[in-house]
Amino acid sequence: MTELPTISARRERTRERLLDAAAEVFARVGFGAASVEAIAEAAGFTRGAFYSNFESKEELFLALTDRQGRRHVAALEAAVTALDADVVDGHHLDSRLIRSVLAAVTESNGAEHGWYPITAEFELLAMRAPEIGAAWTAQQRAMRAELTTVLTRLLDGLGLRFTIDAGTAVELLLGAWAASARDATVAGAKAVAPEALEALVDLLIAKA
Repeated sequence: MTELPTISARRERTRERLLDAAAEVFARVGFGAASVEAIAEAAGFTRGAFYSNFESKEELFLALTDRQGRRHVAALEAAVTALDADVVDGHHLDSRLIRSVLAAVTESNGAEHGWYPITAEFELLAMRAPEIGAAWTAQQRAMRAELTTVLTRLLDGLGLRFTIDAGTAVELLLGAWAASARDATVAGAKAVAPEALEALVDLLIAKA
């Protein structure tokens, strides 16, 4: 009985190493060109170790996306918690503070920096493969629902609110981020320009 937690912890460490390796390999060669063998080798494991943790490269990608989403939510909560009491300027958030929160969230990727082109590549695959598309859609909906709940709670704690339906507001914010990330990727920029997101946040969030 006492060995079960140890086995579980070891398995979790193996999964994390595979996820870290996958993030690096995907960033270097893209999702399609990344092989299971290359990911396993980068993690220091065999192909068998990969398949004992993930059924496919697609399942690993979804696990990696889930981990990234949770890290973003944690970074968001930490950034908002660190805000000063004077975050509200008139009826809106101070734009400088909006920029600091956005930076904390969008730049907290570590090895997953430059994630947009990999996600775009996977979405193209999801469009052509209904089973993958269904799994991707379900995951994205769940993540957006969780993000909506977290943002609503954080805004309430700051005395702020969304000016429209919270779910719609989150969809607009994520869409704006994706558009900015796409433009930055095409232009070869290392960071997403925050101006459009700041302007949208100013429109969608106001004093309660």
